Amino acid sequence: MKYLPQLIAAGMILSTSTIAQAAANNTDTAASTTHADANAALTQVQATFDKNYPALEAMYKDIHEHPELAFQEKRTAAILAKKMRALGFDVTENVGKTGVVALYRNGPGPVVLIRTDMDALPMEEKTGLPYASKVQQEVDGNTYFVDHSCGHDIHMAWWVGTAEALLAMKDRWHGTLMFVAQPAEEVISGAKAMLDDGLFTRFPKPDYGFGAHIGADTLGTISVKQGVISSASDRISVRFHGVGAHGSMPDKSIDPIMQAGHFITGVQSTISRQKDPKQFGVVSVGSIHAGSVANIIPDHADLQLTLRSFDPETRKIINDGVARTAKAAADMERAPAPEVTHVYGTGSVVNDPDLAARAATVLKGALGDSRVAFIPASEPGGSASEDYSEFVSAGMPNSVYFWIGGTPPEMIAKYKSEGKPVPVNHSPYFAPSPKGSIKAGIETLTLATLMVAGNDAQ
Repeated sequence: MKYLPQLIAAGMILSTSTIAQAAANNTDTAASTTHADANAALTQVQATFDKNYPALEAMYKDIHEHPELAFQEKRTAAILAKKMRALGFDVTENVGKTGVVALYRNGPGPVVLIRTDMDALPMEEKTGLPYASKVQQEVDGNTYFVDHSCGHDIHMAWWVGTAEALLAMKDRWHGTLMFVAQPAEEVISGAKAMLDDGLFTRFPKPDYGFGAHIGADTLGTISVKQGVISSASDRISVRFHGVGAHGSMPDKSIDPIMQAGHFITGVQSTISRQKDPKQFGVVSVGSIHAGSVANIIPDHADLQLTLRSFDPETRKIINDGVARTAKAAADMERAPAPEVTHVYGTGSVVNDPDLAARAATVLKGALGDSRVAFIPASEPGGSASEDYSEFVSAGMPNSVYFWIGGTPPEMIAKYKSEGKPVPVNHSPYFAPSPKGSIKAGIETLTLATLMVAGNDAQ
C-alpha cells in the first residue's frame, strides 16, 4: 500500500527549524535527544546492521520465496517467533490466530510497541528475481498464486533488525519492548483479531507505538506525516437477486446483470453529487461475477467494492450511498432487495502531531535533511489504508507510522527514461532494494524508540 508519494513529489519537505516550531507546541513532551546523541546511536545501529545483515537478508529471501496469505502465516510466524526467542524475548504465538507478541523488559520505563505485518497478496509475482515466489495457496475453495508484492517481507526483516539493534544498546534505554507481528493486514482484519484476543489486556498496554511501510519512493528516504496518514477502508459485497431465463427470452427473467450495471454507474453519483467535493472519497467496484455462458441470464450477480475516505462524515455518506443505490437498482428491475454486506473496515491511521514532529527532528538530526520529509497535518493523507489504525484507536494515541522509500535512484531514472511508472505496492513487478530498505527501516524504528525510551528521554 502506498501512502505519501504524491505529497513528497509535491515538495512537502519542511526544514528542521519548521519542524522544531511544530514540536514546540507541546514543550512538556519536547524531545531532549540531541543531535549528538542521535548520531552516536546511529553509529551503533549501523555497526549492528553490518554485522547482522547477511542473516537478515537470508531470512528476507526465505520469507519472500515462501509467502503466506492472511491468517495462513504459520510458517512465517514460526520463523519470527524463533528469531525473537533466540534474542531473549518472551514470545507468545497464535495471538489473533497467527499473530506473535514478543516482550523484552529492560527495567522501569515506557512500553513501546513495534509492529510488523506478515501476510502476502493473492497474485502472481513477475519480478524475475532469483528468489521470486512460485507459491500457490487455497482460499475459500479457490487457488491463488501468492506474492509479497506489498513489501511485508521487508517489514519483517527490519522488525527483527530493530530488535537486534535495541538489544545491542541496552545501556541506552529502559522500559519494555513489545514487538508485534500482525497477521491479515491485507484483508484489514488481523489487528482487530489480535485486540479481540487480548493484545492490550493479556500483555502490557503500550505507551508508544511505531510502525513503518516500504514504498516505491527513493531508496532510504523517510516520510513523517502529522495527523491523518491513511484513508479509512470499507469492503462491501453486494448480491443482486433475479430470475434466470434463456438469453433469448429476457421478459421471462429478472436480470441481475442489468441491476449490477445500473448500480456500477449510479453509485458514482454518491462521489460526484452527494459528498463534499473538497473531501476525499472513493468507491471502486473491483470484482463482478455473474453467469456462466452467453445464452443464459443468471439468477444472481455478486460484486465486491472498496470504499475509501478520511473523515467519519464522508465515510458514512458513501457507505449509505452504496446501500441506497443498490436498492434503487433492484427496484428499477422489479427485483427482490439486494444483499449488501459490510465485510470489514478500519479507520484512518492518525499520527500524533507532536510525536511526529519530534520524530522528524530526531531523524533529520541523525540522517540529514535530504533523507527525511516532514509533512504537516494541514496536508491530506494517502489514499490507501492500513489496519494499524485499530491499535491507535484501541488506546495507543502516542504513535507514529512512517513511510520509507525502497527504489534506487538509478532505477527511478531508468523507468523515467523509458516513459514508464515505477512499480508500486501491489504491482507484480514491485521489488524494493532489500539492503537499503531494511537498513532505513531499522534506523527509523530504532531512533524513534530511543526518542521515547532512551536514557535522556523526558
